[in-house]
Amino acid sequence: MSRFEIIPLPLDGLQKITRQYLGDNRGFFSRIFCVEELSSVGWCKQISQINHTQTSKQGSVRGMHFQLPPYAEAKLVTCIRGEVWDVAVDLRKNSSTFLQWHAERLSAENGQALLIPEGFAHGFQTLTADAELLYCHSAPYTPSAEVGLNPQDPVLAINWPLAVTEISNKDGNHPMLNAQFQGVVL
Repeated sequence: MSRFEIIPLPLDGLQKITRQYLGDNRGFFSRIFCVEELSSVGWCKQISQINHTQTSKQGSVRGMHFQLPPYAEAKLVTCIRGEVWDVAVDLRKNSSTFLQWHAERLSAENGQALLIPEGFAHGFQTLTADAELLYCHSAPYTPSAEVGLNPQDPVLAINWPLAVTEISNKDGNHPMLNAQFQGVVL
């Protein structure tokens, strides 16, 4: 019995996962991850780590983060409190959707998640105050492999739905894309 509805999105390999909630007068039960179900749509590795983030201010942006091969990672991103506008950018060299982005609203109420394959950058904007996310990662954090794109890069032209109220110095200082960026080879 499947606990997920899996919907392919416009960028190859990017999937929207809608969870089934089972509830009664006590509350609900929902499955966050199932390797059996998600392996059929590209999750091929174990979960190496699970991260939890809380962002206080509405309009805050985090991202656009990724790790270079051989430490590239897939992510399963779930909003457990509030609502975010979650964005994935295809960075795979020779991909038909290279440098294109796609976003979905994730919230505690809608039970949706993004399954983001290796070779994508990821970020989000909080649509509510006090938003919390859980991330399942297929590879451990490797500081030497960590890179990012500037979330306000005009080449990406990400259409953030709200004015950006907060962004870290690190994220805001990622360089803008230029002709030397050829993409990620997995």
